[in-house]
Amino acid sequence: MKLHGYFRSSAAYRVRIALNLKGIAAEHAYVHLAQGQHRTPGFAAVNPQRLVPVLEDGDIRVIQSLAILEYLEETRPEPPLLPADAAGRARVRSLAQIVACEIHPLNNLRVLNYLTGTLGANEDAKLAWYRHWIAEGLTAFEALLATDARTGDFCHGDTPGMADVCLVPQLFNARRFDAPLEAYPTILRIERSCEALPAFRAAAPGRQPDAE
Repeated sequence: MKLHGYFRSSAAYRVRIALNLKGIAAEHAYVHLAQGQHRTPGFAAVNPQRLVPVLEDGDIRVIQSLAILEYLEETRPEPPLLPADAAGRARVRSLAQIVACEIHPLNNLRVLNYLTGTLGANEDAKLAWYRHWIAEGLTAFEALLATDARTGDFCHGDTPGMADVCLVPQLFNARRFDAPLEAYPTILRIERSCEALPAFRAAAPGRQPDAE
């Protein structure tokens, strides 16, 4: 198994955590986004979308982090990232999608570069944009956690799952842009539970060989 990623990509970070939780040793191929390596013809042949992560499993190639997480869950089901019951699985997927489909796409590198480059937004405007969408998403995420008895040490129960895998990288990104997080006590408590686990710590951006 081979993972194409970048140390600071939160989407690749999600997959690294999942691989670690499942005890899967993968080869890593590093694609330096800040240097534009994802735009080369060589990487376009790997993923025409020119984004990371990309997971290769033999002859199978999977793009998009949530699709990769689902693929890992279906092909390597232990330990599970999703609950056994349909309602629990729907809840965990919903939480994961708040991050992966609502917060992250508006705040990723290519969007921020478009704001400052093509649209001419200054640094203050870029930060205001970033922090607005972080607050929109995390406020809802916090409410869904704090008002549901199924929340435990982690987002759903007392074992880490797909929602936690998506949440922790987003908090890393939020801190990079000095987004205030004190309004989210349940989220921060769950983050501490995650950071106590070797699988999360080993996946952290600063611990990757390509970290700057």
